[in-house]
Amino acid sequence: MQRILHRVCLLLTVFLLSITSINAQEDTTKPTSLDPALLAWKNATRPKEYTIANIKTTGVFFLDSAVVSSISGLQVGDKILHPGGDEFPKAIANLWKQRLFSNVEIYVTKVDGDFIDIEIHVMERARLSNWDFKGDVKKTEEEELTGKIGLAKQTIVTENTRRNAEEVIRKYYGEKGYLNLKLQILERPDTSFVNSVFLTFVVDKGEKVKVNNINFFGNETVSDLKLKKQMKGTKEVSRFTLYPQKDSTLFGENPRMTFRQYMHDKGFLSISKTKNFLDPWFRFKLFSSAKFNEKKFDEDKEKIIEYYNSIGYRDAIIEDVKPYSVSSNHINIDFKVSEGHKYYFGNITWKGNSKYSDSVLNVILGIKKGDVYNIETLNQRLGKQLTPEGGDISGLYMDDGYLFFRAEAVETAVYNDTIDHEIRLIEGPQARIKNVKITGNDRTKEHVIRRELRTIPGELFSRADLIRSQRELGQLNYFNQETIGINPLPNPEDGTVDIHYKLEEKSSDQLELSAGWGGGIGLTGTLGVSFNNFSIKNIFNKKSWDPLPTGDGQKLSLRVQSNGRIYSSYNASFTEPWLGGKKRNSLTFSIYKSKFTNGYDYLTGRFLKERADTSYLKTLGASVSLGKQLKWPDDFFSLIYTFNFTQYKLQNYPIFAGLDSGNSTNFSFKIALQRNSAGPNPYFPASGSNFLLSVQATPPYSLLNRDLELDNSYKHPEYHKWRFNAEWYVPLGRPMGAEKNRQFVVKLAAKYGFMGRYNRKLEVSPFERFQLGDAGMANNFGLLGYDIIAHRGYPIYENSNPGVNPSDDPSQARNFFTIFNKYQLELRYPFATNPQSTIYGLAFFEAANGWYSFKDYNPFRLRRSTGIGMRFFLPMFGLLGFDYGIGLDRIRSGQGLKTASKFTFMLGYEPE
Repeated sequence: MQRILHRVCLLLTVFLLSITSINAQEDTTKPTSLDPALLAWKNATRPKEYTIANIKTTGVFFLDSAVVSSISGLQVGDKILHPGGDEFPKAIANLWKQRLFSNVEIYVTKVDGDFIDIEIHVMERARLSNWDFKGDVKKTEEEELTGKIGLAKQTIVTENTRRNAEEVIRKYYGEKGYLNLKLQILERPDTSFVNSVFLTFVVDKGEKVKVNNINFFGNETVSDLKLKKQMKGTKEVSRFTLYPQKDSTLFGENPRMTFRQYMHDKGFLSISKTKNFLDPWFRFKLFSSAKFNEKKFDEDKEKIIEYYNSIGYRDAIIEDVKPYSVSSNHINIDFKVSEGHKYYFGNITWKGNSKYSDSVLNVILGIKKGDVYNIETLNQRLGKQLTPEGGDISGLYMDDGYLFFRAEAVETAVYNDTIDHEIRLIEGPQARIKNVKITGNDRTKEHVIRRELRTIPGELFSRADLIRSQRELGQLNYFNQETIGINPLPNPEDGTVDIHYKLEEKSSDQLELSAGWGGGIGLTGTLGVSFNNFSIKNIFNKKSWDPLPTGDGQKLSLRVQSNGRIYSSYNASFTEPWLGGKKRNSLTFSIYKSKFTNGYDYLTGRFLKERADTSYLKTLGASVSLGKQLKWPDDFFSLIYTFNFTQYKLQNYPIFAGLDSGNSTNFSFKIALQRNSAGPNPYFPASGSNFLLSVQATPPYSLLNRDLELDNSYKHPEYHKWRFNAEWYVPLGRPMGAEKNRQFVVKLAAKYGFMGRYNRKLEVSPFERFQLGDAGMANNFGLLGYDIIAHRGYPIYENSNPGVNPSDDPSQARNFFTIFNKYQLELRYPFATNPQSTIYGLAFFEAANGWYSFKDYNPFRLRRSTGIGMRFFLPMFGLLGFDYGIGLDRIRSGQGLKTASKFTFMLGYEPE
């Protein structure tokens, strides 16, 4: 028996020594013919040092053989110990780390004395040739998933690749409420490519999982309804629901009975008959998204705690949350909360303040003993959360140069329901601005940017100056407002700060282009260009034309408009915003010429050349404006002086009684005081206000010349016109969106206008009146210098029913008013505020009216309208907008909204 065991052991030893390959992962054999010398080497029992004479790499399809050899760490000339050395295991480990192979083997193919040849055999992982989606997948979903899963053709397919794709797909559909998703990933070889596979994702979404009921337990002071309102991303399914008060016994043991169930049990068949007496409990939820989203659910749990903290319950916690299924696609969620005690602010003391006294800091802090405890409010008042409005402790110091200022609130005592705080201040030294660097201005010259900045080297650092500088850069409209970067870099060693401005240029020029052909009229169209960052001094420098000379911040506008042989208009203007280059004094020149004829016969639809030559209105005008920025009361104020000259030439063109032919020269002077702090985006202001008070007047010709013929008073019209506009922009709620740049904004506006005369014996000038109605788009009456005031939902005039203020006087049926009032409320929401476009929607309510004299004036007689609209600001084309307005006072019984509603469009500018 011992001899048999000895022979078996000897055979096993010889068999094991005959194996010359070191395998990894897969047991893949490779036959190799061995000569007698090699067989003798394999039978050796002691390790020996060899020198690698040759390395051969096999099994590669995409990789280079030299790369595989290099990754292994083995090189020709290396000395290795075999058998028993660690060189081969290390080489295999190096190759495995790359995750490029599904199998790695190293063979000894030849032994010649102290030299050996080796072969590295690998099996590359398959490459991805393509992929597709099958099952319940929409075309749009497939496109979105393709961008999210991150697959690319001819990349290596690993288990991690499949796992990542599965996680993305499940997350994508999970956010849409498909929590019962079934997913299969099928893999098949693709014979079109070497060593490639094709992946198919088979998706079965199932039904959306919705939240049936949300229940709260343990909430003694805050109602279920109030807590549910905090959950913005998790809602219950829409239903009629009754929420009784905590002490109500209306429903007995079932306080969450649906309205229909309760009515059915009580025998009521008509909901309308019972709703009134149940109003204290009645709630109706419509259009609520009840799909369950785990990410939003986690956010909602935090919002519940934040709400408790905001009303003094700082110890409030959610002890337990139990989502559980009530059907295949519905779940209930039970919250168990612990509210804890309600806390109040106690004594607040200050430590470390030498610049300001305790009393001043207490006023700025605005928190008194006995106020409900809210840590978020405390942090906001200390300035830990920076806001453009300022008014906090940090802003108080930083606006005076204390860049290194720090404030920390420390709880010093907690007794009963009161918390005392000590606020420890580190004022630090005042910091002065050392360097101001600007990057990203590829077209705009640096001096144009620097003159807008409030941060000047050598001056004390001020946070308010940073915010104001950001606003001024945004108002230029040369840069992307959302990517304007301001980075203060403190230098503690010398008590200074460097400020870096990072800008991104965007196109600010605009093009207006339209064309058409009218039968009998001819070519119609508009061509207009506005170069908003022009450089007139380089206009003769050929090197600066790329394609136009730009960068000096000047504005040049040219516009030609034609309606065939009926109407033509030519306009040109130039603005220098910094006259002299040292102060913000603007200078504007403009000239314009137009002609409007009565040559079109609306009955026959033909153009009558004879009538066009004998019935027309021509205008020729020019204006010069000089604007000056004021320092008092603050530098948001500006004063603008304007000289206007307009000549009207009429030929058989009746406007008012006694005015159908002749020349009229209108020379006026206008002065306007404006304060504009709206911003930062000029197209979509989110905060601030804009006020304008102006008066425009002509010389009092009739008072200077008593012998002036009253019948010829239109030759030199005289008037004085007063305007007042006020606009406020108020943000609502918190910013939303991925980049926190979307927020509801309320616009409030009030506008007034009055036009008077010097001489009671004269009629009020037919020029420069107020036109009220429609979308405020300029029309042929704009040729008379009218202020075009929009009133959405009301036409300018109607044949049988004047649109805004009915009058029995036919001469006044076109709403050429001398007095107007307008009040406006808009709720706006931005959909896009990027350099390519600014898009926002709005809902409005406005009331306006016009009158012909103070005798008829009644400020309470206003025409009301409401509606919705959209605005699109495109860099090349400017404003494009539309409104759907309903004139509430135009609604006639039995006619519905058809005769009371009106679509209006606007192009190029925002109406008043």
